[in-house]
Amino acid sequence: MGEIVKTRSAAVRPTAAEIHAPIDHDIARSLSSQLAEDHRLAFARSFAHAVIRGCRRADDPEAVLPPLDGVELARLSSDAAAAAARVGGAIVDLPAEQAAYVVGTAYTTALPEAYRATHGIFYTPPELVERLLVMSEAAGVNWRTCRVLDPACGGGAFLLPIARRMIAVLKGTDPVFILQQLGARLRGFDVDPFGGWLAQAMLDLALRDLAREAGRGVPRVVETRDSLDLKPADHGTYDLVIGNPPYGRVSPAIERRAVFRRSIYGHANLYGLFTDAALRWAREDGVIGYVTPTSMLSGLYYKALRELLAAEARPHAVNFVSERDGVFADVLQETMLATYRRRSKTRTAKVGFIEIRAAGEVRLRSAGAFSLPARPAAPWLLPRTPEQMALSTRLRAMPHRLADYGYGVSTGPLVWNRFKGQFRAQGGAGNFPVIWAESVTSDGRFLWRSEKRNHAPWFAARRPKDDWLIVTQPCVLLQRTTAKEQPRRLIAAELPASFIKKHGGVTVENHLNMVRPIVDEPRVPPAVIAVLLNSAAVDAAFRCINGSVAVSAFELEEMPLPSPAAVRRVAKLVATGAAPAAIEAVIAAAYERVDAASAA
Repeated sequence: MGEIVKTRSAAVRPTAAEIHAPIDHDIARSLSSQLAEDHRLAFARSFAHAVIRGCRRADDPEAVLPPLDGVELARLSSDAAAAAARVGGAIVDLPAEQAAYVVGTAYTTALPEAYRATHGIFYTPPELVERLLVMSEAAGVNWRTCRVLDPACGGGAFLLPIARRMIAVLKGTDPVFILQQLGARLRGFDVDPFGGWLAQAMLDLALRDLAREAGRGVPRVVETRDSLDLKPADHGTYDLVIGNPPYGRVSPAIERRAVFRRSIYGHANLYGLFTDAALRWAREDGVIGYVTPTSMLSGLYYKALRELLAAEARPHAVNFVSERDGVFADVLQETMLATYRRRSKTRTAKVGFIEIRAAGEVRLRSAGAFSLPARPAAPWLLPRTPEQMALSTRLRAMPHRLADYGYGVSTGPLVWNRFKGQFRAQGGAGNFPVIWAESVTSDGRFLWRSEKRNHAPWFAARRPKDDWLIVTQPCVLLQRTTAKEQPRRLIAAELPASFIKKHGGVTVENHLNMVRPIVDEPRVPPAVIAVLLNSAAVDAAFRCINGSVAVSAFELEEMPLPSPAAVRRVAKLVATGAAPAAIEAVIAAAYERVDAASAA
């Protein structure tokens, strides 16, 4: 397993991340007057605008900034103006890419939460930008000739280093020609007019020496527009589409859903739509390089997007960000950098892991390659840690799933706030036990209880209308929300037949999954399924599929499981009361020995 370590020497200036901590404090203090939510947008823009003005060099105090039209700015208080000046002074000598990140994160920190969430605004650390650019080069991008688009360019995180690369390969030529090349081959779009202005302003400041040498201004490469409003002229235009698209679930208008219907399955997410749009902007052999959540690798709602990518732009490389904490402020999702090549014929892609350390050191660990599944809509099985590489390879050779044992997965049907009037503190005729998530204990036992606030123990069913809420057959209950930091992602317990028989049925709340028989006579009883799901080996397999805190029914049904022969051995051990260690060993062996015989 290869390693590349880049270490920042003592002579190098502080990183953007190191400067960012006191900036958050300054902004928090500036906002201490408890501005109304509808005033925070104007404040955020005004604060960032003042930071930009404050980061002009001492030898160029009158550097011209691009016009800011149609954007409301507010008068800053003396404390806020002083804070902005301090930030500008702190970053004036930073490399432009780091300065842009600081300004961008200062802007987003001050934004109203609703505005930030709606637009999915998060700026990309320079270290990740650099890595994605290197990945794009490896995929075939040539900075001397390529046309590049960042469709969510706010802040200029990608535009600045791309401009530097284009300038570097043209070094020695006429400065006027270089600026003309930038104007012709580099584009950025952003729906947020101020975010777009930030990108152009940072580009103007970074290239002011070149512009002075050429005797003309930096070309306008940023356009305020909704990147999802595709135009005929957009198609097949760019050699590289790159960026950090906005994230967040959206409900597209009928017209927009029709445009993107090929990549939408159920709910739509902004970054999925931006990925689809990138395929249209890119040329026949173009490259797409995006920073996105890892949910697209396995989630049910991204199955159409996976099929589209497998057909039109297969992955070239995927790098996971090993630590999410401290990389993107307020982002809890796992993150990856991925490059895709249009019309690629290969079914394999390289895998790596990126770690950004506090001292400014960037560590990349290679983990070999992965191959696309025969069914592209199925989850793409990648190692989520370097240690999972061998396991993920074996998983791709395992054909068996829960359905092979006669089971499927569904979510508990009871959404408590839709039936508030039917909960009861006491049992009685027509009342059924409510199974809340706390009834599945962390050690995999079923313990009927309702200990949390608003968790009443009984449900008064209005039959026959509520019959669909009543569970009358044995099943396995599984926690629906767990985190990768927990010792186990899969926490399951059998819902005993004796408990159901005693009460005539139960209702299961929707924070639990139910693994239920889908045939009259499943191959093994629910108790065996519970033991499987609680095993360390199956838990490790699930971690190679899942990239979020949700334990989804789709991912459970798609998770590779031991062969029926191995499961029969497990069933015998469970029936005879064998020691847990002996059962774990059999399950682990089924994942270690993957060959034609064991898969039969």
